[in-house]
Parts: sequence; C-alpha cells; structure tokens
Amino acid sequence: MKETKEYDIAARNFYAKQELNSLPLSSWDLFSSKFDALCKGFDEIKHLRAIAIAEKWADYSFFEKEILENEHIVVVTDTELNIVHASDGIFEMNGYHPEEIVGKKPKMFQGEKTCKKTALDIRNAIKEQKPFEAIVLNYRKDGSTYNCWIKGLPVKDSKGKVVNFIAFEREVA
Repeated sequence: MKETKEYDIAARNFYAKQELNSLPLSSWDLFSSKFDALCKGFDEIKHLRAIAIAEKWADYSFFEKEILENEHIVVVTDTELNIVHASDGIFEMNGYHPEEIVGKKPKMFQGEKTCKKTALDIRNAIKEQKPFEAIVLNYRKDGSTYNCWIKGLPVKDSKGKVVNFIAFEREVA
C-alpha cells in the first residue's frame, strides 16, 4: 500500500485542481452505446473466427476492421451461395433474424425494383470469384425497400480454393 500512497496523493491533488470533478450522466449513455457495439463486434469476430477455422480460411484477419471500425453487417455464404452466417445486426437493417435466413440465398432480399444490371454484375463477380462493391435495392421482411451497400469477397482456404464468400453490408441513403 505504501507504493501507491504517493500516487494516490498526486492523483487526488491533480483532480482537485480540475474544474470538472464528475462526468455528466449523459456521457455514460454515449459510452455505453459505443461499448455495446464494441462487445457485439467482438462476438461477431468470435463467430467468424470459428467459421474461418472450420473452413480452413487462409486469412481471416481482414474482417476485424470491417466489424470493429466500420460496424458493417456480415453475411457469409458457402460456394453455392447458401447463407451460413449473418450478423445479429442484420435485423436492424432488414427485419430478418439471422436464423431466418441461414440456408437461404441472398437473392431473397431482391425484388421487382432491384436493378437487374447490378444484380447481374454481382452474380458475374461471384462466378468469376472476384471481389465486388455495389449498391443494390433490397427488400426488408415487411416489403419496404432500402439501398444496401455491399462489399463482397471470395474467401480462400490455405490451398487457394474458394470455400466461402463474405459480404460486408450497410444501409445507405
């Protein structure tokens, strides 16, 4: 205790000289919402690492920034484009819970007003196993539309074979 006594005295003297001696209650709310998003991001990373290990992804460091810094929704499909994972945050974007869409194809979000050319461009990029970025008009569970920015990437195993596709998504105006 003697070791920290000097520190405690110095800290008390420093904070006593400060004009603001406490934090406004609203600052806790701001911190809490960011903290909650960070915790969800870490949970998402944990889930994706499990998929990456199971599928033997060659690299799985690329998604951390997309999740933690950009707070993107993540959708992972197998090579047949069946959804194998979706972030919990997808519900806020389109009204579907992840368990409702696992096993289905992302095409389920498209509809009559979805641009056919954009959908074809995405399909071609996937067919050619190339990364793509696009904004597509998608449909929510309730039938309303939203613009969805998608950054899609093929994911390869350690032998260079594509084993999954991953999409980072967010709603845009």
